[in-house]
Amino acid sequence: MSFVVGLVVGIVVGFALIVVFVRSENARSKLRTDLAATVAAFARMTVEDSRQLLGPEYYPSWVVFSQRQKLNWLNSHLTKIWPYVNEAASELIKSSVEPTLEQYRPIILSSLKFSKFTLGTVAPQFTGVSILESDSSGVTMELEMNWDGNPNIVLDVKTRLGVSLPVQVKDIGFTGVFRLIFKPLVEELPCFGAVCYSLRQKKKFDFKLKVIGGDITSIPGLSGALEDTIHNAIEDSITWPVRKIVPILPGDYSDLELKPSGTLEVKLVQAKDLTNKDFIGKSDPYAELYIRPLRERTKTSKIISNDLNPIWNEHYEFVVEDASTQHLYVKIFDDEGLQASELLGCAQVQLSELEPGKVKDVWLKLVKDLEVQRDNKYRGEVHLELLYCPYGMENSFTNPFAKKVEMTTLERVLKSSGNGIADAALTEREVSQKKREVIVRGVLSVTVISAEDLPVVDLMGKADPFVVLTEYIGRCILTLTRVILEGEYRECFTLDGAKSGRLNLSLKWVPQPIYRDSQW
Repeated sequence: MSFVVGLVVGIVVGFALIVVFVRSENARSKLRTDLAATVAAFARMTVEDSRQLLGPEYYPSWVVFSQRQKLNWLNSHLTKIWPYVNEAASELIKSSVEPTLEQYRPIILSSLKFSKFTLGTVAPQFTGVSILESDSSGVTMELEMNWDGNPNIVLDVKTRLGVSLPVQVKDIGFTGVFRLIFKPLVEELPCFGAVCYSLRQKKKFDFKLKVIGGDITSIPGLSGALEDTIHNAIEDSITWPVRKIVPILPGDYSDLELKPSGTLEVKLVQAKDLTNKDFIGKSDPYAELYIRPLRERTKTSKIISNDLNPIWNEHYEFVVEDASTQHLYVKIFDDEGLQASELLGCAQVQLSELEPGKVKDVWLKLVKDLEVQRDNKYRGEVHLELLYCPYGMENSFTNPFAKKVEMTTLERVLKSSGNGIADAALTEREVSQKKREVIVRGVLSVTVISAEDLPVVDLMGKADPFVVLTEYIGRCILTLTRVILEGEYRECFTLDGAKSGRLNLSLKWVPQPIYRDSQW
């Protein structure tokens, strides 16, 4: 009997196992079929379809959706013809960059030229291409390029002490985006009159310097000066909006050249909480400001000795070529006398963030390197006031020195310098003379409306505040630029020097301009 029971139980268990196995296999088969169908569906989808179907949180960090098309075919052909391209491109780059190097040559050098220049045997790789705009007058194309080459570049460096050094530039690594503009489009082959090329974006540019048969560190400051010179010369000579024009067909292509589009008025007000680099005393800060790092277009402030919170209140004017892409750069240095100055921090402002004709008051945090995105160390701040005046706005301005003009004196002066074209009634020389003759005088009315979140100073946990414009629990340092330009405004200011607190002020300016008597 037990045998029969065991046999029946065994058959039932075996049958159950078979059923479970079959159902499991069917489920796995269905899962594989569904997965294959899903993969096939994904294979037929475009990049845009997949981005619409799944949000970015569903993709791993290494998945990047590029807007540029792949260029394997171009890289393959470029590798084959690179020996010929290398010979032509090397001579073109040498003749283009060498005059720029001389323009940026450090003061410690008497001569800086190439003795050898070839791009080597490794061809660059184009990783993508995109068409930005296409119209009846031209086509704009962007090429993303990566190059880790083996060039043979030797600089002939001569110092003012009479020492001549051959310096090799090696281990070059470059990644960037070049912009090509084919303009104007014509019916004659090759269907465009000229090509403009420019470096639209520099993602990486590294290299090493080596003195052939010596050590570059034997001359203090030479390595850093050469690196800065090479970076500035190459970047400023071809970085957008600077462009190189190559005529293809005969014609006048002056409209493609880089031209000024406006002026930027900058007031360097002050800096605070700067890093102290001196062992004895405090740093002696000064500032350098520029849009393009040309020597004649870089502005340098006065040196404030032994002060980590310097106040400059200096005004500068810069030429702007392309406000949509250019930046204003500010670098704060510690003056070391006869030795090289030490960088305390730097900052930048995108000109595209400025509203034309409106003053922007900004505090910029200083960083060690603008290329490093994650620099969280506090190095102090710099205070700027910015006014961008595009050319062509003069049509909306009345003669700044005409009678019965409802503008403040400072506004007249700034707008007269921002229009870029001399007024019909006043020459550029006369406008400049008028600017020097203006004495800005007026009545400033300050209304203290309220204060918020003041620090506790009493034992009872309260404070009995009153306002004296010369003493403070905390203070607000303001310049008069905005109120002089706008006439009146109201704003809430954070108290400086206090743990907390804000002051709500209303400021009003009534101008009383005076002009010096002068003879032209």
